Amino acid sequence: MEKKGKFITLEGIEGAGKTTQLDVIRHCLEEQGIAVLTTREPGGSPVGEHIRALLLDPAGHGMTATTETLLLFAARAEHIAHKIQPALEQGTWVLCDRFTDATYAYQGGGRGVAPEHIAVLEEYVQGPLRPDLTLLFDLPAALGLARAGKRSAPDRFESEEERFFEGVRARYLALARSYPQRVRLIDAEAPVEQVSAQVRKQVVGFLAGVDR
Repeated sequence: MEKKGKFITLEGIEGAGKTTQLDVIRHCLEEQGIAVLTTREPGGSPVGEHIRALLLDPAGHGMTATTETLLLFAARAEHIAHKIQPALEQGTWVLCDRFTDATYAYQGGGRGVAPEHIAVLEEYVQGPLRPDLTLLFDLPAALGLARAGKRSAPDRFESEEERFFEGVRARYLALARSYPQRVRLIDAEAPVEQVSAQVRKQVVGFLAGVDR
C-alpha cells in the first residue's frame, strides 16, 4: 500500500543522546499538526521486545555475529509488519530510535559482517521501505561510553571495548558520506541545548521540502 506518512530515524552510538532528541523532534512535528508514532529498535513490537531482551542480555556473551544479525532482522520484520508500515499507511509519521543503518554500523562496522549480506536481508525484510530522513548523532566513542556508563549497568553491547564502538562510528560516518541527502550529521558532543537546536534546524528544513 502507499506510504502516506514519513519515516524518520535517529542513529548513533551509546551516549549520543538520541532518546532526549526524539522528544524534540516529536514536539516539532506535533506543533505542525502532524500525527507522530515513536518507537525503537531492536523492539517496537511484542515479539521484537522479547528479541531485544535476548540481544541485550549480558548472558548472551559469545553470540555469533550471524545469529545477532538474523535476530535483529527477525525483530525488524515484526516491527515493520505490526507497527511501522500500518502507521505510515495511515499517514502517521514514524520516529524510530535506530533502524537498519544501525545494523550496518554495529554488525558491519563492529562485528565485521559483510555489508552485502546485510543488504540481502534488508531487501528481503523491508522491500522498498527506507527512512526519509536520518539524523546521525556523532561523538567520539570514549565520550559516548563515558556518558552511557553514568546511566545504568552496561548491557551486552555497552560492555564491548572502545575499539568496537570506534568501528561502529566509522561505519556510521561512511553511511553519512554515502547518503548525504538522507543522513544528516548532528554534533552530539555539543551541549544538549545546542544539539536540540541542530535537530530543530534539520527538521524545519526537512518539513520545508515535504509536500503535506
